[in-house]
Amino acid sequence: MNSEKKTVDQATIEKVAWSACDTFRGVVDPSEYKNYILVMLFIKYLSDLWKDKKEEYITAYKGDMDRVNRRLQREPFFLPEKCNFDILYSRRNSADIGDIINKALEQIEEENKEKLEGVFRNINFNSEHALGQTKDRNARLKSLLEDFNDQRLDLRNSVIGDIDVIGNTYEYLIAHFASDAGKKGGEFYTPGEVSNLIAKLVKPKSGERICDPTCGSGSLMIKVAREVEDKNFSLYGQESNGGTWALCKMNMFLHGIDNARIEWGDTIKNPKLLEDNELMKFDIVVANPPFSLKKWGVEEAEHDKYNRFHMGLPPKSKGDYAFITHMIETVVEDGGRVGVVVPLGVLFRGAAEGKIRRQFLDENLLDVVVGLPEKLFFGTGIPAAILVFKKGRKNKDVLFIDASNSFEKGKNQNRLRDEDIDKIIKTYEDYKTLDKYSYRATLNEIKENDYNLNIPRYVDTFEEEEPVNIPATIKEIKDLEGELKEVQEKMNGYLKELGFEK
Repeated sequence: MNSEKKTVDQATIEKVAWSACDTFRGVVDPSEYKNYILVMLFIKYLSDLWKDKKEEYITAYKGDMDRVNRRLQREPFFLPEKCNFDILYSRRNSADIGDIINKALEQIEEENKEKLEGVFRNINFNSEHALGQTKDRNARLKSLLEDFNDQRLDLRNSVIGDIDVIGNTYEYLIAHFASDAGKKGGEFYTPGEVSNLIAKLVKPKSGERICDPTCGSGSLMIKVAREVEDKNFSLYGQESNGGTWALCKMNMFLHGIDNARIEWGDTIKNPKLLEDNELMKFDIVVANPPFSLKKWGVEEAEHDKYNRFHMGLPPKSKGDYAFITHMIETVVEDGGRVGVVVPLGVLFRGAAEGKIRRQFLDENLLDVVVGLPEKLFFGTGIPAAILVFKKGRKNKDVLFIDASNSFEKGKNQNRLRDEDIDKIIKTYEDYKTLDKYSYRATLNEIKENDYNLNIPRYVDTFEEEEPVNIPATIKEIKDLEGELKEVQEKMNGYLKELGFEK
């Protein structure tokens, strides 16, 4: 092993990688340029790791390159000789640098089909539309390669103890891209603290199958997987956006997760996580689906061959219950858990949604409703809730938690603090009424409310204001008026001394 290998610094790598975005800011949309930054980070990581492995085997086999090359062929991935970052950097002044990078990506994909097939098909480093005309495009790509050639961005020792530096850097960049991309950001990333909360609510265990049917970049699934201490889990996801699907595949690779199956396609219209031509079943299904999606696929749902919508067909203009229903239908009967982020309207809207909600409750599936603060999610300021469903529940009550007032306020976006998350989890584990915070409701109480789950119906957070002491208030006003008069008299005196008359 290379004894002179430097220990990488998480914060430094994040700073250097983020500064590389300056090449694109103001000229390329953040939802677009994230692809180029993240792919370049991916190539740099593969190249540094490959270089490190090669040096290790050269030392071990005393320069016998035949043995070195045979050993390299058995690595989990293979990097073709002319596709490494150093070669691309050396050709940064080439007139066809965009095409050179594209061809390198094609070869990397070809040599690692099982893990990377199709990952780079939507990313074109020679795109005039995304990167500008030839001269500007070449200048940007040259700058990008020079940014990633920074000596501080040495990714060879990318795991320090339990800290996954490259995986964390990837997550860091995705979070920042989501913030910059505004509304589009929410399509591929769930804020980390929300993902952590969901992961703790569903309590994954060793050996379980974990699925996200609208997985985006995969961050939520990874957070759930991290709760499994012995790392014995398997991940499954589906994503409809091709570019985001590619991000997820790379995210899994960079986190060293080999047992992830990520499919590309629309979960409602064309579910691809199948087993023996039937929907796969999972121990845990989590998701942050698009809020109230209009064109979610009601026509296909009417003739769904998997019978997912036997509890009722969601309305044509709102797909929230389509995703919830799919999730519930794909968890195992004994102990399966669902954790899903929903807009608050899901809790109380009537008509078709009200009928489906009633069935969920009558079948004793809903376990907890957690109300969240506003402005937590990228692209929308509206407050949301997390619903946790469980199959095989013995208890028939439902716990309501109002966590809408527990957060750290931010300029553009609020966030849950560790203490906010801990309080929610502790309350859920205790499963008790807590004054002005939670309420354990019986099914009869919910029926009396006509199956309406609006949190204020159950958790009273109203704070009575202290009565105004009128005499004290009048005295305070008079005191302030006296102080103001004194200040004005002093000011007039200063003005006279300076030769100004009032």
